[in-house]
Amino acid sequence: MDDRPAFYEFFAGGGMARAGLGDGWRCLFANDFDRKKAESYRANWGGEALHVGDVRELSTAQLPGRADLVWASFPCQDLSLAGAGAGLKGERSGTFWPFWDLMKALRQEGRAPSIIVLENVCGALTSHGGKDFTKICEALAKERYRFGALVIDAALFVPQSRPRLFVIAAREDVAVPSALMRKSASAPFHTRALVAAQERLPKRLRDNWLWWNLPAPPLRNTALIDAIEDAPTDVAWHSVSETNALIAMMSDVNLAKIAEAKRAGRKMVGTLYRRTRYQNGVKIQRAEARFDEIAGCLRTPAGGSSRQYVLVVDKGRVRSRLMSARETARLMGLQEDYLLPATYSDAYHLTGDGVVVPVVRHIAASLLGSLLNTCAVQEAA
Repeated sequence: MDDRPAFYEFFAGGGMARAGLGDGWRCLFANDFDRKKAESYRANWGGEALHVGDVRELSTAQLPGRADLVWASFPCQDLSLAGAGAGLKGERSGTFWPFWDLMKALRQEGRAPSIIVLENVCGALTSHGGKDFTKICEALAKERYRFGALVIDAALFVPQSRPRLFVIAAREDVAVPSALMRKSASAPFHTRALVAAQERLPKRLRDNWLWWNLPAPPLRNTALIDAIEDAPTDVAWHSVSETNALIAMMSDVNLAKIAEAKRAGRKMVGTLYRRTRYQNGVKIQRAEARFDEIAGCLRTPAGGSSRQYVLVVDKGRVRSRLMSARETARLMGLQEDYLLPATYSDAYHLTGDGVVVPVVRHIAASLLGSLLNTCAVQEAA
């Protein structure tokens, strides 16, 4: 008998939540509507638990057994600060609601999961003036969950700046150990934006709120340079004229970063994004660089977002190219043997849409495992 805790993985992508949970957990069911991402999921995890299709068309009859944990990294586009602001009414982020219909149906069947984790962008806290976050908390409370949230920047674990919101909910009958809770908000995982969002909640929802106590991880011992390939096979180094064209798009502030990197006296690796900025009311393209040993947040190329570039400054010379697919995978904390899609654009889309593996691992080890151990003790009693 397999006594490992069981989970369902919704909006699974390439299975990065599964990678973070690791072999100590067993996946009963995984779902994603994107067939290309599903191919990667299958290549890395097999297809026995995977259902490819729209979450709107799922029924609880397709969800086997009883999950201890449900993980849902639901689409962020309509909640993102860079999005159109449709929020939970949007076509993509609005898929939260059919997912939640499944959770409600599971409770009616006596199969409500002990823990639910919802992962999204931090814009979910302020979308529609905080109303969308309130709706999420309302949905959890109505199904008899207590909940709290954490804002975790992946830069604590990998050399990529990627803050994300994790709403963690425990069924009301789960006894939460005092060691897993704080009396009030505390840094670094309870940010000002999170505290403000919690304070905006109606009292009836604040009464269900838990300030989760997540320990800080060990200091990260990797830098951006450790993730960068000398000779990637899927992207080519730019010509001198192409690199100069990027540099010509820089403001004085960013040109100063290049100059400082040249003065460093050692090989410097940075990243760059092309962004649209307004200058005197006119849209212009700007190239914005950073040399702080971490990459900018990976974004999917869909919707007009630019791909991230690598900059290498060595012996006075500046080289540039697009970030390779394997480099993006490393920045998401995926193992070297993780099988990426064959095409560059598909691989970039897969990683840019994912959840950072070591972040999931830390949450699971520090919170989820202890909560489930409590559940097991309760059930045995």
